[in-house]
Amino acid sequence: MTTEDMTQEQSLYRQILGRRWDDVPASIRALHGRPEGHATFRGRAIIDRGASIGARLVASILGFPRAGADVPVEIHFACDKGLEVWTRRFGGKVLRSSQQGAKRRNEELLAEDFGPFRVLCALEPRENRLHLSVRAWSFLGLPLPLLFAPGGRTFEEDRDGLFHFHVEVESPLTGLIVRYRGWLRPAGEPTDDL
Repeated sequence: MTTEDMTQEQSLYRQILGRRWDDVPASIRALHGRPEGHATFRGRAIIDRGASIGARLVASILGFPRAGADVPVEIHFACDKGLEVWTRRFGGKVLRSSQQGAKRRNEELLAEDFGPFRVLCALEPRENRLHLSVRAWSFLGLPLPLLFAPGGRTFEEDRDGLFHFHVEVESPLTGLIVRYRGWLRPAGEPTDDL
């Protein structure tokens, strides 16, 4: 078996993290550990939306979910040869993106595509969290200034063996666009409030 074959048998996040994969807590590895096939996770979220007109406009154009407390969440992953398609359902709202590996300046990064936008993020395991830090972004393949890139605190976290997420999307031009945080379990396990 070649090194390339072994890489193909690893999940996308494991390929990007390399040796640092073992530094990631088990609940996060369980969510990101599938190299091929499908998986579904369910849980609950709290969603906040920015109040400015620009933030509301951007959130609507990109299809981010509306604000709400105790919103049911379902994430379905379709994984095939290093490409992951994520279908997120927040209540009745669907948000899709695709993820794959990318290299930039000898750094292994996660590339996430939302329609015509691509965001490159570094995956950084620290303590019981996996942080995602924006390194670059583009529109239709044209690089955009990093100063205006969507930012905010984004991380995944293990709390007592349960996968938790915290995603903030904000911009210097609009302030907060959306923040969603909550927890997920594999489909089939109870999703009662914790």
